[in-house]
Amino acid sequence: MMRIIFSRKGFDSSAGGGPSPIVDGRPLSLPIPAGAASATTYGDLGLGELAAKSSRGRIHARDLCHHDPMFRNDGTCVFGQCGAAQTHLERQGVKPGDVFVFFGLFADEDTGEPHHRIFGYLRTDEMISLANGVPHDLQEMRHPHALAMHHRNDCIWRGEGVEAARASDALRLTVPGGPPSLWRRPDWLKRGGLSYHDRADRWLRGKHAQRRLQSVARGQEFVADIGRRQAPRDWLDRIIAEIRAS
Repeated sequence: MMRIIFSRKGFDSSAGGGPSPIVDGRPLSLPIPAGAASATTYGDLGLGELAAKSSRGRIHARDLCHHDPMFRNDGTCVFGQCGAAQTHLERQGVKPGDVFVFFGLFADEDTGEPHHRIFGYLRTDEMISLANGVPHDLQEMRHPHALAMHHRNDCIWRGEGVEAARASDALRLTVPGGPPSLWRRPDWLKRGGLSYHDRADRWLRGKHAQRRLQSVARGQEFVADIGRRQAPRDWLDRIIAEIRAS
């Protein structure tokens, strides 16, 4: 059994004030402003100017950010979750071996068009509860969930993971012309197969019977339980290959 989690992260109209940028063909997901513990500024990540531009001057290089998910140079990803979103993952049965597909709002490099796109993934090896203490290596990397408890159910998901090096069309979720929340959905993804998306009017057909999904406006973690089906696994393999392509 396996689950794919569509995990919304980064800047948007409410968190940060605008979409993340695509620079020289590469999507750069801007971490949201820090709401709790942080030891990392936008400047530390080399994102100060981009954050200022995307936020229309409300955020600056010296401001602290919630650097999460954290992609490491060794090809791993460290992702913290807590509160209602972590509770939802637990209720959906998410466990090590499942895969997070991170997406966010981005501005087209040429036109500025806002759209949702996938920018990275995490194939989980372990889930670490932080309620009884924080491993030393997480403290050393200054992960925000390791610096202070955000909620009683704070945890870390860790495993193989990288960011996309290019903003290819294969990683774009939004249909051509938008709006951002209207997605092209793969054939295997059907009504009843994605948490928070049970309403019948969200599952649409467009021109030439193209399958579309009106994604919800709020929420972080949308879980698809794919069981043992091969089609979702094939789709996921293609997405990961596209993310890893240089």
